[in-house]
Amino acid sequence: MTQSTHVGAQLKSWRARRRLTQLGLSSAAGVSTRHLSFIETGRSKPSKDMIIHLSECLEVPLRQRNTLLLAGGHAPAYSENALAETPMSAVSDAINRIVDAHDPYPAVVVDRQWDLIVGNRAVSILTEGAASFLLEPPVNVLRLSLHPEGMAERIVNLAQWRNHVIARLRREVEVTADAQLGALLKELLTYPSGGEWHENESSLLVPLRIRAGDTELAMFSTTTVFGTPRDVTLAEIAIECFYPSDRETAEFFRAKSE
Repeated sequence: MTQSTHVGAQLKSWRARRRLTQLGLSSAAGVSTRHLSFIETGRSKPSKDMIIHLSECLEVPLRQRNTLLLAGGHAPAYSENALAETPMSAVSDAINRIVDAHDPYPAVVVDRQWDLIVGNRAVSILTEGAASFLLEPPVNVLRLSLHPEGMAERIVNLAQWRNHVIARLRREVEVTADAQLGALLKELLTYPSGGEWHENESSLLVPLRIRAGDTELAMFSTTTVFGTPRDVTLAEIAIECFYPSDRETAEFFRAKSE
């Protein structure tokens, strides 16, 4: 979808991406199918409020909502402030507090492209030995984890972890229609698969098992995002925190922090 395409065609593309019929969207939005058809074909020019309303029903990300508004001849409705800017000072402080408080376990903050914004000191344990070019900003954490010169050679369950990462990224590409994420997905798919693996049905979470010297660390992760964001940057930030899956891993990280 491009900004030059009229807004109706873009909305239709999002509707198709969400696998909704015109009837399904019109019912969800409280708009007649006739009016929705006129919007999609360009016969009717939607107001700013209508574009926002349909975007909300279609769960269009904020960045792409601004694109729809511009295509419809309206000003963007959602701000985009850098974390270092004054309006984001409280958010930036909260992010730093979360990451620092998670020590001695690893935590990273990433943007929409999975580029590293900030990480705590424990992250260096996971990235130790990675090629220097993978650690040069902007550091893409997915590339770093799966690249054969990155963390991949130390990940014990590489096939399982790769499948988890690829599936997650594929879902994000589907939801956001982000071309850069699509390109990243294609790149990651060219990396070694790590062999075959069989799902452990007794496992509650997909673990990350990685060697650190003679120790095999076992961790699971949680992702934190901000609720009901009104800023594009804020909507695209995620905080990934890793927790030990066993006592040996917990003791390893605690010892490293002393």
